[in-house]
Amino acid sequence: QVQLVESGGGQVQPGGSLRLSCEISGHTLPNRLMGWFRQAPGREREFVACIRRDRATSYSDSVKGRFAASRDNAKNTVYLQMDTLKPEDTAVYYCAADAGSSIWSARYDASTYKFWGQGIQVTVSS
Repeated sequence: QVQLVESGGGQVQPGGSLRLSCEISGHTLPNRLMGWFRQAPGREREFVACIRRDRATSYSDSVKGRFAASRDNAKNTVYLQMDTLKPEDTAVYYCAADAGSSIWSARYDASTYKFWGQGIQVTVSS
């Protein structure tokens, strides 16, 4: 059974940084498309970023230039470096993995991802 576990969330002041980690177990990481999504209270889950097996990345317009996704296949872990955080970044962040055969054009759609972490809270507040 594939499991994803996020870590690294918490509370930070506006302008600060956090790095989220997502470790995948039960299966290897290398061939998977890995995504990051978030859900704020009263809002739908939204795409944040993703990273392909060749390390190509994609970001939502709201985080482009501030967030960076990376992966360490040897550690079965993906990361989301979040800089210049804003109050509107406050949300529960989810790590997700596809089944290994997704097409790149489907990367923004939550239904592309088969496995999900439990989510981790990120709060940006002074």
